[in-house]
Amino acid sequence: MSTSKLGVLFDERYFAHVVNRPTPENPERLRGLYSKVKERYNGSLELFSAREASLAEIEAVHSSFYLGQVREHAIKADPYSYDRDTYLMDASLRTAQLAAGGCLELADRIMDRTIRHGFALIRPPGHHAEPGRGMGFCILNNAAITARYLQRRYQLGRILILDFDIHHGNGTQEVFYDSEQVLFVSLHQRGLFPFSGAPEEMGVEEGLGYTINIPVFSQFGDAEYTFLLGRLLPNLVEQYLPQIILVSAGYDGHAEDSISATLLTSGWFHTVTTLIKQCARETCDGRVLFILEGGYNKQSLEESVLATIDSLLQAEVGRVGVYHSDRAAALLNSHPLKQFWTL
Repeated sequence: MSTSKLGVLFDERYFAHVVNRPTPENPERLRGLYSKVKERYNGSLELFSAREASLAEIEAVHSSFYLGQVREHAIKADPYSYDRDTYLMDASLRTAQLAAGGCLELADRIMDRTIRHGFALIRPPGHHAEPGRGMGFCILNNAAITARYLQRRYQLGRILILDFDIHHGNGTQEVFYDSEQVLFVSLHQRGLFPFSGAPEEMGVEEGLGYTINIPVFSQFGDAEYTFLLGRLLPNLVEQYLPQIILVSAGYDGHAEDSISATLLTSGWFHTVTTLIKQCARETCDGRVLFILEGGYNKQSLEESVLATIDSLLQAEVGRVGVYHSDRAAALLNSHPLKQFWTL
């Protein structure tokens, strides 16, 4: 096993998905971050480049009709002809294939024990992309494609996906809504795009109880988030016993990100990463894959990703302290997840 046990994937081919208009989701999100990662962690990371996800790997999640729509709109004069937020250019589908394929590359390296933890610094993000529709800057659902790949290639039957992006991961939820083989947990600010993710959305059929949505209030910050995940994650992991944890890591809940109204600091992302690592160590031999989602303030994104990597590289430490929060406790006390899980 690698001495660092942490693999980070970045690839300058992700810069090819670009439009000549102002948009929060653009290559500059990653350009400076890549430089800072190279400078700060010189020699201490296992670095990987992306491969393209194959058509079969993508169509395990997305419909061929939808992919045809992407190809059709990518060559139109108006880059926003498909969706008002999600631009499509000549290079967009290939870049999205590289984003998904980059996640699969790290998933393979985790499963063959080359690395213990992975962080895919990719774009475009993916968690809003549904099987038949892209939206919200997302073309292909990177986390869902990765989970499906792990199910089929490695026969994993218990995958936990934690999504702490400030927006609800509607696409990931839809893919696995009727399945007990993926436990999907989303913390997101209520009232934001895509206006889904209510507590009552809990799955159907065999998947009933395996979707957990925690819509938080604006002004929630480090204390409330740490209480929520400190109560939720260890208990869910102990009962579900995941074989790997995938993290849809969105950094747009940061206090400096204007797209949200929550008050997370860069340091919180170190805290939550430590908590996730501890849960993974106890149940799935430490197998954790972080997948970059949102985060649109360049400085806070860089600080928060570096805090995440610092935690992933850190030797095991004591348990994360969790202090009571009345406002956060009220969300859990009335939540229907208690019909299915013990907190």
